[in-house]
Order: sequence, then structure tokens, then C-alpha cells
Amino acid sequence: MTKTQMTSYMAEKTGLTKAEVTSFLEELAALAYVESKNGFTLPGLGKLVLVDRKARLGRNPATGEEIQIPAKKVVKFGVSKACKEGVLTA
Repeated sequence: MTKTQMTSYMAEKTGLTKAEVTSFLEELAALAYVESKNGFTLPGLGKLVLVDRKARLGRNPATGEEIQIPAKKVVKFGVSKACKEGVLTA
């Protein structure tokens, strides 16, 4: 589903204008970006969190040579149980 299709669907279901729905979705995304370091939960969907990965040894698949992979921060999204059940039974 594209952003335009989602906006049209949500506008029809909620009675809001497409511009209001677009604005809401953009503000929700902006809030998620800011709050992800504290954990941002979308009820019924899951949780967005910022995680620190440790440095580790990896292997170059082309040469087999061992390489050092540096520590870094990554974003993870954990899917809620309700979302898993809803998607798997649909």
C-alpha cells in the first residue's frame, strides 16, 4: 500500500481530510524518530528502539579474511504479539 493509498483510506475511514491525515502521519513519524532512544510504542503494532551493537569479528565472504566490525547504534522494531497474530491469521 502506498502512502497515497493509505492517506485516502484513512481519510475515508476517519472523516478527516487527506491533508490532515498526511500531517498526522508525518507528525507521528517525527515523534517516533525523536522518542526511539527511549523506546517508542505503536499500540497494536510494536515498539521502535535504539540499540547499541558491540564490536565483533566478521568474515569477508569473498576472501574469507577476518575483519573487525566496529560498534554502532542500530534501530530495531519489535513486532507486538497482537500484530503477529493478526497478520498470520489474515
